[in-house]
Amino acid sequence: MSPLRWEVLGLAFVLALPVLALGLRGDLTLEDVVARLPWCLAAAWAAVALLTSVTRPRQEAHRPARDPEPSAPLDTEPTPAP
Repeated sequence: MSPLRWEVLGLAFVLALPVLALGLRGDLTLEDVVARLPWCLAAAWAAVALLTSVTRPRQEAHRPARDPEPSAPLDTEPTPAP
């Protein structure tokens, strides 16, 4: 899964909002904000990967093919024709 998919980027932006707000408020320096933004992308990628793997429908387990049951019992001796 690509980390640049739209749902990953959207979630990364949502996760980066508090970091950007702390940077604008002055609690974090520009270097701190820049250092934390890739972690927002990584967290978004991990969250989307987890959610897509959980919500993906299960595939049926491979089962060996069963022997077809005969419609009539098999005779070991042939019957004579009339």
